[in-house]
Amino acid sequence: MDKLVIRGGNPLTGSLQVSGSKNTALPLMATALLTDGPVSISNVPDLRDISTFSRVIQVTGTSVDVIPEEHRVVIDASSFDRAEAPYELVKRMRASFYMLGALLARAGKARVSLPGGCAWGPRPVDLHLKGMKALGADIELDQGYVVAKAKGGRLQGGRVRMEPSSVGATINVALAAALARGESVIENAAIEPDVVHFCDMLSAMGAVLDGVGTRTLRIQGVDRLQPVSFANCPDRIELGTFMIAAAISGVPGQPVSILGGNPDHLGSSFLESFERTGAIVDIDSDVMKVTAPEEIRPVSVKTDIYPGFPTDLQAQWTILLSRASGNSKVLESVYPDRFKHIPELQRMGVNAIIVGDEVVIEGGKSIQGTNVMSTDLRASVSLVLAGMIADGETHVLRVYHLDRGYEKIEEKLFAAGIDITRVSYDEWADPA
Repeated sequence: MDKLVIRGGNPLTGSLQVSGSKNTALPLMATALLTDGPVSISNVPDLRDISTFSRVIQVTGTSVDVIPEEHRVVIDASSFDRAEAPYELVKRMRASFYMLGALLARAGKARVSLPGGCAWGPRPVDLHLKGMKALGADIELDQGYVVAKAKGGRLQGGRVRMEPSSVGATINVALAAALARGESVIENAAIEPDVVHFCDMLSAMGAVLDGVGTRTLRIQGVDRLQPVSFANCPDRIELGTFMIAAAISGVPGQPVSILGGNPDHLGSSFLESFERTGAIVDIDSDVMKVTAPEEIRPVSVKTDIYPGFPTDLQAQWTILLSRASGNSKVLESVYPDRFKHIPELQRMGVNAIIVGDEVVIEGGKSIQGTNVMSTDLRASVSLVLAGMIADGETHVLRVYHLDRGYEKIEEKLFAAGIDITRVSYDEWADPA
């Protein structure tokens, strides 16, 4: 197993490159199942989740060629012959559940294992199943699998309301609706950039959509979609993470350049909150320059669905607040129990207290390096950020969580001045 060893106190300098979005690449890959012929997707990050989902797709008989050095994936579903996504693969990440909508659209039937993923929070698939039923699917649960069949072999279309709004369910239902016989309407649809970019690919393939980027998404089913070449969008959460890294670890007066991101995808709430901390942001095309302030001002935030403050940046924001000159809090309204990083940060000396669905942070206290354990993707990167500003050496264990969502992050940070290395270790070895 791997861990990251970080020796704190080194300033972040130079530049950081934002990779393609994992959260968008996965539904784009699922979309390729809706047509025969090669679909080429560029700007795909070299991540474990991409490899895992490639294997999920290959189970269907589909050809998947991952080309990491080109950050490109080519998927050809002309050899599709099996409408199933097995437990052994789906359990590794929740996004594999996109196979339900894709398989129902492609084959009129699907057998998909209930998903796994990060070890936090109840995130049920009820909305996904409700959507498939609304489009005309019969759904049964069989020993941990969702077994779905379209009446007459093809979905009919229908109307479903998302309560609450859900990125995953919106994408899954849109996948299923693209090849349905009639019109489908998703009310209270998610409007995150991930959803909009996914819809753009569907449209490029010949799908008929109206209301993309609004709360009412209409999809008129078509008989056939066409193969395309399509570029994935940049990772907005990595961009936000790098902005926070520059604010806490950069040198005041010396901007850190962040390349290839799209700040509009972060939403107004994050950008406004970030500038209120005193950090200076200068945007020129796809280059963002972030200059650390002499003193970070405490800025309390509340997570919310887009364009609200992203829940996927909540753990990282906690580290920024630990450096601020005063007390502040983070209210988590999307996943109220998403605080598994806090006990690990407390071991490093961060004075943070969980009160219900919020965490209160006392800023300005020193942080000590120690051994900490990753529990999920965003918690993992918050521990890396903490190690960057800690006194001494921090060992972030179980970084396989981190590898699911951040492409070669230790290499990017090392090139920008951070003393960070990847080391293999035996988790069950007795201490020396």
